[in-house]
Amino acid sequence: MTQPLLESSIQSLPLLHRGKVRDIYDIDADNMLIVATDRLSAFDVVLPTAIPGKGAVLTQVANFWFARLAGIIPNHLTGVDPATVVSADERDQVIGRAIVARKLKPLPIEAVVRGYLVGSGWKEYRKSGSVCGIALPAGLQEASRLPEPIFTPSTKAAVGAHDENITFAQTCELLGAKRAEEVRDIAIRLYRAAAEYALAKGIIIADTKFEFGMDADGKLVLIDEALTPDSSRFWPADHYRVGSNPPSYDKQFVRDWLEASGWNKQAPGPELPPEVAAKTGEKYREALRQLTGHDLESQA
Repeated sequence: MTQPLLESSIQSLPLLHRGKVRDIYDIDADNMLIVATDRLSAFDVVLPTAIPGKGAVLTQVANFWFARLAGIIPNHLTGVDPATVVSADERDQVIGRAIVARKLKPLPIEAVVRGYLVGSGWKEYRKSGSVCGIALPAGLQEASRLPEPIFTPSTKAAVGAHDENITFAQTCELLGAKRAEEVRDIAIRLYRAAAEYALAKGIIIADTKFEFGMDADGKLVLIDEALTPDSSRFWPADHYRVGSNPPSYDKQFVRDWLEASGWNKQAPGPELPPEVAAKTGEKYREALRQLTGHDLESQA
């Protein structure tokens, strides 16, 4: 495996934006290069330690889902090989971890779908019996499977800030009622299809977030990433028990170490011990193997 990439440095293209994980470069009026680095954010702080293989896992898992779910909604992939849009000496920064995507107008919300009661949804339910204004049956426990998946959108926060859950009524105010209904219905269809497939592979998708954009004709398109260990809560099905939050295929080793380290959860974040970074990378690769049947090396 190649060396971890904490930050890309593509000199042959103009840098548009550096996010928590992805670096975005301008190609032309219609297309952009998105590089998934090996950065990891925890508690909304980007840590200084790279997670080996993480960016490639995110890209390859997302591409797997984009292909599998293309019958539900089109996505932002162009099919252009990222290695063809950078200079020869920069190709090692993009192979296996980058995509060439269409430039689209992103919607100002994150489309969160929950199939299980956990995280901020569980906290809200304990206080009010509802999640994002959606009333739920009484007597549910932490990690309970919901009777039906629910759409619980949130605002998009800047790097270092927290997303805020909003109601469907607020979503209608932001998007218009017709567009909000379309986003809700497609997000739930995507979740149902993915959750059914993943469960057959031994993974429960407890919740996930989608991002959508609009093309020049106003048609809805799936953008960003889809159903990765970063944008979703993946649980091993054989560890699932109602009443407790199962270990997830993502940052759990990091979160546990940070909680025990005494860090105040304010930037800058601490360096991670090599063994914590390595274990976290392995959990990401495990999710890739279970979902796709392929290992990272065989796809790069």
